[in-house]
Amino acid sequence: MTAPSRSSRWRDQATALGWLIAAWNLFWGELSWGNLAGGALAGVAVLVFFPLPPVTFAGRLRPRGLLVLVVTFVVELVSASLRVAAIAVRPGYRPRGAIIGVRLRVRSDLNLALTAELLSLVPGTLIVDVDRAEGVLYVHVFDVHGTGDLTDSRARILAVEERIVRTIGSDAELRLLTTDPDRRPET
Repeated sequence: MTAPSRSSRWRDQATALGWLIAAWNLFWGELSWGNLAGGALAGVAVLVFFPLPPVTFAGRLRPRGLLVLVVTFVVELVSASLRVAAIAVRPGYRPRGAIIGVRLRVRSDLNLALTAELLSLVPGTLIVDVDRAEGVLYVHVFDVHGTGDLTDSRARILAVEERIVRTIGSDAELRLLTTDPDRRPET
């Protein structure tokens, strides 16, 4: 992927500064000139002393993919909530958990972050660690009975990644979905 242009980097920084100023004013609970100035100072300090790497977005938003992503997420959210609730009220049942490492096929920071966020929002899965350099998410999965459950969990995680890439991914990222994540060339 290509690095963002200088003008887009400035635009991203200005947008981040605007959000930081808004958050500052929300934290203080009132909109005043002093809070605007304080938010601007705090925001500039955060952006200067704690710079984040640029997040590149080479794809485009696909409405059909977005619809599939949202509907599937809601179905998984309700289903997982009901399953976790049923386990919670079952007397004497002790569920077993496991931590699995799943190498994603698309190794961009945006894909890692979005996949991790969607997985963490669904009850029964939690991101424990992220290996950014290798593109691996370490995920705690809930109520594991055997290796079949681990294989299903891995497939479910890769399906979440695929829905995200089909929603906002570039053509090159879409091509990566057909490769085995453990055998793809280095990017």
